[in-house]
Amino acid sequence: MSIRKNQGTMIKEAINFYLEKGMTDKNDIYTKVVDDLGVPRPTVRRVARDLRNELLQKIAFLNTK
Repeated sequence: MSIRKNQGTMIKEAINFYLEKGMTDKNDIYTKVVDDLGVPRPTVRRVARDLRNELLQKIAFLNTK
């Protein structure tokens, strides 16, 4: 049985890949992800916002313990 990744998951993984490689300019990262995955830039920006919010929620949770 194969598991199909949804577009948002693929975009998050691509963003994290470039962050781990040391890229720090968000516009460069967005451009790379758009070029690599062939998805619209507004979609990449939306997913990046969602990823940022998820991380902030995790940080807030860690700060409450």
